[in-house]
Amino acid sequence: MPRVYLDNQATTRLDPRVLAVMMPYLTDVYGNAASRTHAFGWEAEEAVELSRSRIAALIGARPKELVFTSGATESDNLAIKGVAGFYRDRGDHIVTVQTEHKAVLDSCRSLERRGDARVTYLRPRRDGRVDLDELTAAITDRTVLVSVMHANNEIGIVQPLAEIGRICREAGVLFHCDAAQSVGKLPIDVDGMNIDLLSLSGHKMYGPKGVGALFVRARGSRVRLTALIDGGGHERGLRSGTLNVPGIVGLGMACEIASGEMDAEAGRVLALRERLRARIVDELDDVTINGDLGQRLPGNLNVSFAFIEGDALLMGLDDIALSSGSACTSASLEPSYVLRAIGVGDSLAHGSVRFGIGRFNTPDEIDFVADRVVAEVRKLRTLSPAYAARGERTTGSMTAPTAARTRQPAGTDVAGNGQGRKG
Repeated sequence: MPRVYLDNQATTRLDPRVLAVMMPYLTDVYGNAASRTHAFGWEAEEAVELSRSRIAALIGARPKELVFTSGATESDNLAIKGVAGFYRDRGDHIVTVQTEHKAVLDSCRSLERRGDARVTYLRPRRDGRVDLDELTAAITDRTVLVSVMHANNEIGIVQPLAEIGRICREAGVLFHCDAAQSVGKLPIDVDGMNIDLLSLSGHKMYGPKGVGALFVRARGSRVRLTALIDGGGHERGLRSGTLNVPGIVGLGMACEIASGEMDAEAGRVLALRERLRARIVDELDDVTINGDLGQRLPGNLNVSFAFIEGDALLMGLDDIALSSGSACTSASLEPSYVLRAIGVGDSLAHGSVRFGIGRFNTPDEIDFVADRVVAEVRKLRTLSPAYAARGERTTGSMTAPTAARTRQPAGTDVAGNGQGRKG
């Protein structure tokens, strides 16, 4: 079988339908969308505004509330630093979560280093979700922003946005959500969820790289931001720079496709994920599914294999694209900060692998991956003295199945000695 791509939380393949609508804007329709004196510019502007409408429809926004950026990282920076800059006279306190994407965490740390903000980093529950009581208690009269992602990029856990938005609205605090992993995969309604700022990215949803958007609420209590990029005053003065028309057209088409296909696709991808999970937990012992299976992206499966290193497993699976962490942190030798935050020990965190299933994966690919993973884990464990010693300790014991299970936080799924799973 050819190489298999299962790293769809890192990036996704460009949908051919998206590429088809982009091509004319890479060749024939090449005007600047800000050029208002000729047809080349008018055509580009019309395409940009159509895409703006398509994106807005997907998340329940108005077109004028969307600001185009280079991606979710820039959108996160603009949201967090822009709020801190504009509302500094009102307050200097931000609340976020330890498991956020680095774009959120590093933006907050940058503000702290400059003395422009004080930040509370909430530790999530052991199932990966935010404790709403702790969030409520963390908000003070100096809090100007709460930033909580919709779905985690490593473990796929989905946060209760409507409840978080209600808490923020009642406290009079702005609510920012990094939704890069969930837009186009899960339903989002910025009004129903009381979201004031929302970041999204094209390449996470089968669109092009290098383009994204930030939703900035303009209805009711209008959100104001201090711009990070100065120049020609594009995007209502919030993000200067010539618009990436082909990328924006592609992003709009990706949202249009998601609007019509999201529910059916989620069901198909979930079935593939469960097919893979069943094979792994039924055929291998000492396996832990990290995070709550019930509140999770359909295509995410984060697994810790005890007694092996995740990187060693990936090296043996060089025909399968997987990740031992997020794409932004996998070069680090440190265990995943996300797994640490939900209480996974370092040894299991080092043995974690993220399977990211997406639109273009097939049942045959899932079966191939399952065969390869099971075989490679078994091979690596034959080289592990700790695994051999574990077998010796449990041999002949009346409680061997229980002893063989790895202790895990509540909300994880554990398979030990093939004896079923614990939710």
